[in-house]
Amino acid sequence: MKRKTLKELNLIDDFLMNCIAVDPEVAEPCFKRILSVLLQRDIGSVHVVAQPIIPGCDTDLRGIRLDVEVEETKSSSGENTIANIYDIEPHTRRDTHFPRHNRFYQAKIDGRRLKSGVKDFSLLPNLYVITITNFDVFGEDYMMYSFRNHCEELPHLEYDDGLYYVYFNTTGKKGGSQAIKNMLNYIQKSVEENVADEATGEIDRYVKHIKSKPELEEGVMTLGDYFDQERLDAKIEDILELLEETGPVPEHISNRLRDINDPEELSRLHKISAHVESIEDFEAAMNKQVVSV
Repeated sequence: MKRKTLKELNLIDDFLMNCIAVDPEVAEPCFKRILSVLLQRDIGSVHVVAQPIIPGCDTDLRGIRLDVEVEETKSSSGENTIANIYDIEPHTRRDTHFPRHNRFYQAKIDGRRLKSGVKDFSLLPNLYVITITNFDVFGEDYMMYSFRNHCEELPHLEYDDGLYYVYFNTTGKKGGSQAIKNMLNYIQKSVEENVADEATGEIDRYVKHIKSKPELEEGVMTLGDYFDQERLDAKIEDILELLEETGPVPEHISNRLRDINDPEELSRLHKISAHVESIEDFEAAMNKQVVSV
């Protein structure tokens, strides 16, 4: 299949969405506006993270890579806390069991949000797992499908677990609103001709800003290189976090780890860090094999 050029990409393509997510000029206002339209409510201050990696809880268990994670904060008693987390996942492939895929993603996202020893589970932020597809996952021709846990015996009984699954279908005709329809049309085909209101006009300006960047126009592979480094960095942070359970990590150890750019070597050290009893044991294991840098 011929690779699309940057100018041919649409927001439904995760590459373009991630290009926006890593751009400090447009990431926050862009996703704030998209969320406010799709969820039909005001969105507060946000922080955007592109493709965060959440490793498995053991070396042989599956981790996940989110497409875009947005944290919405609220101010209370002079402190900012995370009120809502939005996992935004554009999908163009149909070979996914979305309900169970999103169940797994939800568990991994929630699993890193409370620190050890925290007993107040009300501190867990609300989580919105948002799936955007260019086909109808459920076959009912709706532009959006919203799901929440509920009591089957008493459907009116509130079950406040703070978990929301929302599926947006860019081809849907039913439900939603005209504003949502306009935004989904633009996400499906991100061109000026699909600007239908103020919100899509604003998003179109952000898209044009990204598509005008010469370093991205060179080829749609530059962001892949960026994310390769992101994955290495995530693995290193995971190793350091495991080592910190045995005691403070000396600066020379953390510096050596950050100089490694071989994913296989980092995987080896990650396995070791999960089982060593001291920093000295880990350093000895590092020295047993020449580290690729």
